[in-house]
Amino acid sequence: MRFTYRIVCLIAVATVGLVPMATAAAVSASSARGAAHGTKGCIKVTATIPVGSGASAVAADQRTNTAFVANSGSNTVSVINGRTNTVTTTIRVGKGPSAVAVNPVTNTVFVANSGSSTVSVINGRTNTVTATIGVGKGPSGVAVNPETNTIYVANAQDFAHSVSVINGRTGKVTATIPAVSIASGIAVNPKTNLVYVTTNGAVSVIDGRTNTVIATIPLLQSATGVAVNPVTNRIFAAEPAVNAVSKIRGRINAVRALIGVGFGPQGVAVDPTTNTIYVGNSGSNTVSVINGRTNTVPITISVGDMPTGVAANPRTSTVYVTNKTDGTVSVLAAC
Repeated sequence: MRFTYRIVCLIAVATVGLVPMATAAAVSASSARGAAHGTKGCIKVTATIPVGSGASAVAADQRTNTAFVANSGSNTVSVINGRTNTVTTTIRVGKGPSAVAVNPVTNTVFVANSGSSTVSVINGRTNTVTATIGVGKGPSGVAVNPETNTIYVANAQDFAHSVSVINGRTGKVTATIPAVSIASGIAVNPKTNLVYVTTNGAVSVIDGRTNTVIATIPLLQSATGVAVNPVTNRIFAAEPAVNAVSKIRGRINAVRALIGVGFGPQGVAVDPTTNTIYVGNSGSNTVSVINGRTNTVPITISVGDMPTGVAANPRTSTVYVTNKTDGTVSVLAAC
């Protein structure tokens, strides 16, 4: 299976203009601390916000201009006001919060607690925990489909490597879907009602209507973070072992490009309005900014120590990056 996939990648180089790894490394090496200039402008770190210990993941609510940060070391969620770049409140959740997602329609936040195998449900208006839902063992990823008010949780340590499906209205687990391998990151395309789960060497595709795995997309190595551009129906999966991001065409469930980024890519976020992808590189303390049309990295910017989580607010053109070792969030915006 893996030998066949390498042949496919070689064909993709000739047909879609695959970015060479050496070129990507050169781009990363040329980044300047604090700000970086690319072919379409300049992006810089406009603020560095102290949050909790072990800031691991972040989600942005564009309707309220609020960011929610999961702090795995302090078992809390920091709430950031996007206008002032300040922490307005800190909410205690379960043990080892490792992922966070927002439903902007209901103003509800969902936090996957890997240490307690639960999901904390937060009311975004009152910033209080309204429910705690038991899921599979060691949840490491969470995603929301706002169109159906359904939440999907990737259970990394579960024996069945499962995905828990939660009804957002009732707060009940309605299905448990066995994954092909260890479930890690997870993302949803609300337009197609498809769910993408990064596993050991592949991305599993789940039909949100039937709650079944309908396809398995092979990758070069195991992937971590994953994000979807619902406008272009493209999926982006970070592969830390090869310092690259796989770009998947959603209609045919196939990798169409392998884009070189920094060292140890983890978190991925997409701004669908600009077709821009942001990748947190935990090994090089940078964020790679990918042009979704050309599959190139025109901008690489230095952030804090060990960036793992990334979220974009398309309405304000702001990006939030969690720096796990620093316990901070870097805010990226136009110069």
